[in-house]
Amino acid sequence: MPSGGLGFRAYAFFDTLLWIACLNIFWTTFTLLGGVVLGVGPSTAAAHILVRDRVRGNAAPLLKRFAREYFKNFLKGNLLGVPVLLVAVALFLNWSYFSAGWDLGSQVASMAVLLLVLFAAGALCHLFPMFARYELTIPQYFLMSSRFAMRHLAGTAILLFMTVAAAFACRQVPGLIPFFGVGAWLYVTGWLCDRFFTANDDAVAQGSAAADGAAEVLAPPAASGAASRVTAARPALVATATAVPANKEASLA
Repeated sequence: MPSGGLGFRAYAFFDTLLWIACLNIFWTTFTLLGGVVLGVGPSTAAAHILVRDRVRGNAAPLLKRFAREYFKNFLKGNLLGVPVLLVAVALFLNWSYFSAGWDLGSQVASMAVLLLVLFAAGALCHLFPMFARYELTIPQYFLMSSRFAMRHLAGTAILLFMTVAAAFACRQVPGLIPFFGVGAWLYVTGWLCDRFFTANDDAVAQGSAAADGAAEVLAPPAASGAASRVTAARPALVATATAVPANKEASLA
């Protein structure tokens, strides 16, 4: 069957749908396994690692790989996930409190909280995809995802639009939730972030080569690593690109 034929495209489409449905089921199952609060972070981390493998064409047994990444990243996933949950609860409580008031101060405060929600949601859309791609410290994941969201507003707007679209679709058709509710959002945001990060890495590499030690390049990554994981020093900034420490697979090149 020709790779560009209609039959092949249909097969690839339905195969992806089935993969997303399985991912959704595994994400839900392992989130519940961790008691939700301690399960959502590791499940999301594992899901984004598998999404990145999928979009890069690396096939692997879904359940076996998901379970392995879930337990392997259980601590780090919770160090990322629990603060996100706490921030989400705090923002929700503050917005509920201020939006109930009709005075000017309450309305201004509720709008400020809403802006913080948009910022936090934009950073969250980048947080776990960044974990799947780069080797950083836990504080750096929060810092770099926030910085990336602010410096690449067009990509952040696309991710927020996809998040709202996914939430709207699940609200309109609740039957999607058990099969595609979270899995589809994870897949689309992971797919988009992988391309955003690749474009950013290329821009940083080209900027570093062009600058050749100029002032715009600050603290170039210094690789050290075991196996396929590479840790870098301070992040660098080149023009409008955000320099993130080295790719987890960089040492394989």
